[in-house]
Amino acid sequence: MDKNITELFNLISRAKYCIALSGAGVSTLSGIRDFRGKNGLYKEMDAEKIFDIDYFYRDPKFYYTNSKDFIYNMEQKQPSIVHTTLGKMEEKGLVRAVITQNIDLLHTRGGSKKVIEIHGSPRAHYCTRCQNSADAEEAILAGKIKERGFMEAEEAAAIVQRGEFPRCGSCNEILKPAITFFGESLPVHALAAAEQEAKNADLMLVLGTSLTVYPAAAIPGITLRGGGKIVIVNDMDTPLDDGAYLRFRDLAPVFEGIANLL
Repeated sequence: MDKNITELFNLISRAKYCIALSGAGVSTLSGIRDFRGKNGLYKEMDAEKIFDIDYFYRDPKFYYTNSKDFIYNMEQKQPSIVHTTLGKMEEKGLVRAVITQNIDLLHTRGGSKKVIEIHGSPRAHYCTRCQNSADAEEAILAGKIKERGFMEAEEAAAIVQRGEFPRCGSCNEILKPAITFFGESLPVHALAAAEQEAKNADLMLVLGTSLTVYPAAAIPGITLRGGGKIVIVNDMDTPLDDGAYLRFRDLAPVFEGIANLL
């Protein structure tokens, strides 16, 4: 085994409070395309419209039609070695929380319990006429989505896979997922929770993110300023590479090695 992976595992084992920050690169191992990579969605015409809030209000059907295969096909995409290993690490007390920029729910399906979704989540779908995003975020954090009148991700996915659109039972408006679209503010409570976790951490694993999208890109700096260490695993360069205690390029062998050491 690579001695650097063994060093990483020992570093994680000795950490008092280790957390992870994940980006789209983690989910490419599950067959989900990223946004800015060489084969990313942004290479395609009109891809930015998928998550543009103004465009959603004009034509919400465009979002559902174009996100059907990478958000609403939950049974077809399976958690990767990174997702499942992070879940096992949390179970063993080695990782305290996962902060993710992703909206695919794969960390939860991979076994992680404490997942902070700083770009929102499709866990809840709400009516922009009858409800609001703040209430949806609160319902997600409380784990009471359906109880508080929001449509759960699984129900929405079943509707979208039939070629239909999730609608409000009161006014028939097409529902919006509690994902943060371009033009919207990030979920206030999720961002605050992520920043607090970064302050608590003496070690942060930065996984599959090029650290170019703010405010998520600023989160590792919070740990560094508090005297903690960061480890970066990403195939592209990042602005914080020089500050990383350890630096790896390829997620799969790193987490295969960690899984073997657990």
